[in-house]
Amino acid sequence: MKKNNYLSIVKKSAFTQINELKKINQVLNKDFIKATELISNCKGKIITVGIGKSGIIARKISATLSSVGVPSFFLSPDFNHGDLGQIERKDILLIFSYSGNTVELNNLLKFGNRFNIKIIGVASKKDSNLLKASDIKILLPKVLEADPTKMVPTTSTTITLLFGDCLAVALMHKKKFSKEKFRLFHPGGSIGQVLTTVKDIMVVGKKMPVININSNISEAIKVITKKNLGIVVVTQNSMIKGIISDGDARRGIQKYSKNEKIYKFMKKNPLVIDGDLPASKALSIMNEKRITSLLIGAKNSKNMSQKKLKGVLHMHHLLNFGIK
Repeated sequence: MKKNNYLSIVKKSAFTQINELKKINQVLNKDFIKATELISNCKGKIITVGIGKSGIIARKISATLSSVGVPSFFLSPDFNHGDLGQIERKDILLIFSYSGNTVELNNLLKFGNRFNIKIIGVASKKDSNLLKASDIKILLPKVLEADPTKMVPTTSTTITLLFGDCLAVALMHKKKFSKEKFRLFHPGGSIGQVLTTVKDIMVVGKKMPVININSNISEAIKVITKKNLGIVVVTQNSMIKGIISDGDARRGIQKYSKNEKIYKFMKKNPLVIDGDLPASKALSIMNEKRITSLLIGAKNSKNMSQKKLKGVLHMHHLLNFGIK
């Protein structure tokens, strides 16, 4: 086969799958709604099951459900009888088998029916053992496989995965799942870093290095040393008036007396950002401005030119959180 024929073959394969996957609309029906409602009201876990390639898909769907706040784990039908102890009556079995007649599933189906455990069966044959034993029957449409022999599971596994993703999206909508909730389940890794905002990391309350505008240099140095962030924020009635760095304060005490008021040498109009700003963006601003701290503020409704101090963010906070 000529190398340039590979592209034409795989493009044809991709075209086949794309067209066949449109049949997913046949599955998005009343039974799909019933499955979504049943899972959303589940008081236990969603246990996904499948064998062979269906097992691989079932494992991925379980991972997706868990990532959006639906407790789930994968159970292989090649289990030991002791493994059945993991299944409780409040759980739901979500079983995948394209043919629906896999022998390995029989014991699990009997167990589920005997103890009245709800079963959602996903198969392509209406009269299959799986769908006969299921409380909710999801009948997958027959699809054309995308390999040259039209026999290797390609499109059939993809449409099963698509069904699982559709189910996860429906559950996210039902549970009003948001970016903030997603971040709770993904605190680490690149996804968690992208979703992390400044307000998730900034220090607040008594941890902030704050001093009143009428204070003196000596008092400013004490606060800087105690809070250990290298700065002190100068406020008046909780409104941001300026900022003094450790270096500014120590140079100031050499030039002025210890009782000199800090408003005389503080840096006015410091950079203030919003707490909803992505943490990665805050780090970029610090690098660009060559500063190590940022102030987080909220606009004063009575005077929009003033901002109330809400938090302080240091570069070390970002780096310790894994923001790069």
